[in-house]
Amino acid sequence: MGNLSYKHFTIGVEEEYMVLDPETRELKSHEQKIVQEGQKLLKDKVKAEMHQAVVEVGTDICKDIEEAFNDVASLRGNIAQIAGDLGLWVGASGTHPFSHWENQLITDHVRYNQLVNELQEAARSNLIFGLHVHVGMEDRKMAIHIANTARYFLPHVYALSTNSPFWEGRDTGYRSFRTKVFDKFPRTGIPDYFESLEAYENYVNLLIKTNCIDNAKKIWWDLRVHPFFNTVEYRICDVPMTINETITIAALFQAITAKIYKLRSHNMNYMIYQRSLINENKWRASRYGIDGTLIDFGKETEVDTRALIYELLDFVDDVVDELGSRHIINHVSKMFETGTGADRQLAVYRETGSLVSVVDYIHDQFLVI
Repeated sequence: MGNLSYKHFTIGVEEEYMVLDPETRELKSHEQKIVQEGQKLLKDKVKAEMHQAVVEVGTDICKDIEEAFNDVASLRGNIAQIAGDLGLWVGASGTHPFSHWENQLITDHVRYNQLVNELQEAARSNLIFGLHVHVGMEDRKMAIHIANTARYFLPHVYALSTNSPFWEGRDTGYRSFRTKVFDKFPRTGIPDYFESLEAYENYVNLLIKTNCIDNAKKIWWDLRVHPFFNTVEYRICDVPMTINETITIAALFQAITAKIYKLRSHNMNYMIYQRSLINENKWRASRYGIDGTLIDFGKETEVDTRALIYELLDFVDDVVDELGSRHIINHVSKMFETGTGADRQLAVYRETGSLVSVVDYIHDQFLVI
């Protein structure tokens, strides 16, 4: 890497957990008790979400993947402990296998009330759990360039994260149904290409001026230059079931960011593909996870998803040692062996015929490294 410094590729991880009733295994509106107790211990690293059955956590700004690992493991441990003390369970899955959103309470907060008022049933039914990974960036112009290029790789990493095969008691046939639920929101999905930071800012300002949004946080794309922080924020993934899966995905996004940065620093770039093509791959990833095919647009042919993910690993290989993340990224091969969260949920269901058993499994996996 020569004299290129990677110190600014900091990592921040946000996860959304489900709160469960240990008796019924249903989602449980916990009246923000977990959040209140969590904030005493962890300050603003624990937040309420729109639905009361959701707890959101966020790490500190971590200097490397090891720090992120420790922070996520600690957050999960603390939240599980706090929930247990309150007679509740927590788990990590993109959707709950059988709970119905109609039974869940909305958090009484000005922002959430506005959202529900504006988006109505789309907001009320949006009972899903995601993972957001922030990668630090000194310069927002570079961030928009990285966002443009990184869009191509979103379906590859998303396929690895798939962890929401069930919705309201049904096997949906998707490995990730969470994004199908979220698609009802405006301003979601793969973002457009922006030729400059100014073009992106003009777009945001036009939406604000015309009362589409009050600020850029209401742009919910799968990837965005964060409106207030100097980060590229990757938002496409289901919340993974285990700590290691979350950290592996965070490490991949960090490596993709660093690799595109490195190419740009040498006046090179990866091919830019249009949103409509990338969407084809996103759909395949949501439907089949890692066991389908994605399109290799360069070769204009279908390729096994696993093979394309291995190509992605080759692509980032020359930056992972400097980022100190090779031992984490090597975990991808383990994920191929054990299957994604969705694969494992489906296996438990096939074995037991019981969605309650699936919830038990999700809960049991929450603190697994």
